[in-house]
Amino acid sequence: MLSVALALLPVVGFLAVLFMMDSFKLVPIRWILAALAGGGAAALISLWLWSALGLDLSTGDAVSYYIAPIIEETLKASIIVALILRGRAGFLVDAAVQGFAVGAGFALVENITYLHAFGVAPLTLWLVRGLGTAMLHGGATAIFAILTRALADRYPRRPHVAFLPGLVAAILIHSGFNHLPLPPMVQAAVVMLVLPLLLLFVFDRSERATREWMGAGMDLDIEVLQLVASETFTLTRFGQYLQELRSRFPGVVVADMYCLLRLELELSVHARALIMAREAGLELAGDEDLDASFDEREYLQRSIGKVGLIALRPLQVTSDRDRWHRQLLAQSRKRT
Repeated sequence: MLSVALALLPVVGFLAVLFMMDSFKLVPIRWILAALAGGGAAALISLWLWSALGLDLSTGDAVSYYIAPIIEETLKASIIVALILRGRAGFLVDAAVQGFAVGAGFALVENITYLHAFGVAPLTLWLVRGLGTAMLHGGATAIFAILTRALADRYPRRPHVAFLPGLVAAILIHSGFNHLPLPPMVQAAVVMLVLPLLLLFVFDRSERATREWMGAGMDLDIEVLQLVASETFTLTRFGQYLQELRSRFPGVVVADMYCLLRLELELSVHARALIMAREAGLELAGDEDLDASFDEREYLQRSIGKVGLIALRPLQVTSDRDRWHRQLLAQSRKRT
């Protein structure tokens, strides 16, 4: 039982710490469980690949130094990429939590496999694997998730730019860990000191940035929404731009563009209000009209068409966080 605790509990405990540090409560428990399961599935695929390719640690240093990090970090990273593309990781904070959860799931399955195969091994082995290797898996994937989310915000239409740097960083961290010419216990101590502190620092900075973005964005969205609903809207930059589009699109389509602009602002304000309420320890009830709003948005987007949506990009009517807003608001509907 002590071996099991040493091998499994440290990474689970640190994941719980990250979850509790998320003052916005961006990640529901079921998403964390799904990320753990995804990481575990990645570990099983990795073990199968090792067997299929005839690889093991006795094959040579190249396997430990380079091949294993590339295979394992790529498999874990693919889950984070899927989460971001599906709108399940909209900010650095929830990306970090789910990233560590994926790495933790990978480490748990890997350590359970080792426990089954080498259950009578000395306790120091499980101490090293629980505090060292497991934390490495969680930390490397969390860092990949943070870097990828940050770059996806900066380069929303260049996904290769967003994904590759984080993957390279995760592989280098993993490979560097395997290269360390230190005794196993010292190596585990280094990981426990460096990776958690680094991750906690980045997590804290990410949450501050999210808080600042949330407050400033809320004020801006409300101001623009009031402007859109005002009688002087046609005199604003937004109104003048829509007037210019009348020469390129039918009047009905331009009217739908106006409706979409207003609807997107309303949904964004609603989503931000939910997050700010959660930070204050409150849980707002979901609006009964949300389903109708989502259906209306889909109808408007179809009516406007791809070319029309491209023409609306200067107004930032839609963004890469649209799916994230939908996920968040859908959560609030399920809780009512």
